[in-house]
Amino acid sequence: MTINCYRAAILRFGADQQAIYEADGLLVLGPGPTGVPVVLAVGPYAALAAKFAHTAVEHLPGRILAPGFIDLHVHYPQVDVIGSPASGLLPWLENYTFPQESRFSDPEHARGVAEFFVAELLRNGVTTALTFATSHPGSVDALLGVAERLGMRMITGKVLQDRHSPDGVRDETEQSLVDTETLIQRWHGKGRLGYAITPRFAPSCTPAQLRGAGELAARYPDVWIQSHVAENKDEIAWARALFPQSRSYLAVYNDHGLMRDRAIYAHCIHFDDADRALMRTTGAAAAVSPTSNLFLGSGFFDYAAADSAGMRYGLASDVGGGTSLSPFHTMLAAYYVGREGQTKGGLSLSPQHLWWQHTAGAALALGLDGVVGNLAVGCEADCVVLDPQCTPLLARRTAQAGSLDELLFAMIVLGDDRLVQRTLVAAPV
Repeated sequence: MTINCYRAAILRFGADQQAIYEADGLLVLGPGPTGVPVVLAVGPYAALAAKFAHTAVEHLPGRILAPGFIDLHVHYPQVDVIGSPASGLLPWLENYTFPQESRFSDPEHARGVAEFFVAELLRNGVTTALTFATSHPGSVDALLGVAERLGMRMITGKVLQDRHSPDGVRDETEQSLVDTETLIQRWHGKGRLGYAITPRFAPSCTPAQLRGAGELAARYPDVWIQSHVAENKDEIAWARALFPQSRSYLAVYNDHGLMRDRAIYAHCIHFDDADRALMRTTGAAAAVSPTSNLFLGSGFFDYAAADSAGMRYGLASDVGGGTSLSPFHTMLAAYYVGREGQTKGGLSLSPQHLWWQHTAGAALALGLDGVVGNLAVGCEADCVVLDPQCTPLLARRTAQAGSLDELLFAMIVLGDDRLVQRTLVAAPV
């Protein structure tokens, strides 16, 4: 495997979650111990140039090399219902999501959507995603087959939903668990691929299905778990009626063995202090989905309370309830939520923290800290080439940036897919 060197401005993160920025940096990518390219060296060009004097360097003037983004919660089958009007979460599921997902019983349809979805992720600079498939095993095969071909890090799982779901997406309890284990054995740990045990949400699963999912989670401790929780007040009331023995909606998952490290719960909006403490003590993490929560009127993630409780979290698009696969749109929406969504005067999230949430912070939530989401030595070589002159307005604003925060915030506020000039994925060789 060859060594590739890139000279550009470089953005990465330290252990203290603060950004490290080299205006003139060198990024050196080369073979890692598993055959996946990794960061061999990174730092100021002047400090590293002599060491790599005999290696060709690709010069990227005016560009910024940054970690590939991580989408902590997204539904690949819902890419075709993005932007659909609905009065709230449950009507949106009934009128748009479930009819669309029923089409994934056709493997050819699933492959076509998977190809489009992955191409859109990469076009937007997303190099790792934790995504829902559908209740059809073939939907998992389709997505992971595409990701495997590209060498992309992808985590997904067959949705579990054996009740309160229409024909076409409802599965059968025992068969759903057999299918899940078969898919774990087929895909988990194959190259850069991972499997996530995926109850849709507690009301869509019988206690028997949730118990079976928890047993699988205990049997395969290195797989992920993903679901939804406390997104919508009607959903919360429904969950409480169905599981009256559990202290809260979140506790339903804990009572069935589904909260631990590598468990990611989307939304986590309507929590109390006990819920946040449970997230912290079990090692579970929240996927914050601000564009979806604003679009569906679900509520605001409480950043201040999460930080106070020591909860882990990261950012997610939640397409199709979310309105964009662009990390810049998601970061901007998170800024709005932080400023306007709190009850005690708001919380102004710094540009560095917003960016961290969608890269190194999301990696930490996934249990992949030091593997993806950063450009530190040893990290897998997923990165994006950003062009801060990609539009006249962005070029004008970034040229006047007087600090790193101003530069990052201008890209968050004014950026979109045009800002991503190139996406580099650490494809194994």
